[in-house]
Amino acid sequence: MNLISTRIITAQVEVLISFYEQVTGLTATRFTPDFAELKTKTATLAIGSTRTLQFFGGDSVAQPAQNRTVIIEFRVDDVQLLFEKLAVSLKSYIVQEPTLMPWGNQSLLLRDPDGNLVNLFTPVTPEAVEKFRG
Repeated sequence: MNLISTRIITAQVEVLISFYEQVTGLTATRFTPDFAELKTKTATLAIGSTRTLQFFGGDSVAQPAQNRTVIIEFRVDDVQLLFEKLAVSLKSYIVQEPTLMPWGNQSLLLRDPDGNLVNLFTPVTPEAVEKFRG
């Protein structure tokens, strides 16, 4: 089994697409006005409108902007450089500036426009770097 994607259900598709395009530097593929994907080498972040819930059993299956348990994480080449590049434009989304975590990652924590936590990180200790090799 392989984790392939994470999907965010939102009432503001274009706002979230714009945020994640800015943060990742990727361009989303828009399949419909209600569904888009940002693909990385290892996984996909999908963004779906609340209207897509009809395909999963109805509006009560998921509620947008209610997540308080998941952190969406992106490994980046240089989190400090990315922070310096995005700090002004994403100032209102920053939860924590780049900080060295006990497990060896330098992490920048943001909240997207729906309130989902987003961690941009760079492994910096030898142990953390080794973990992500290959």
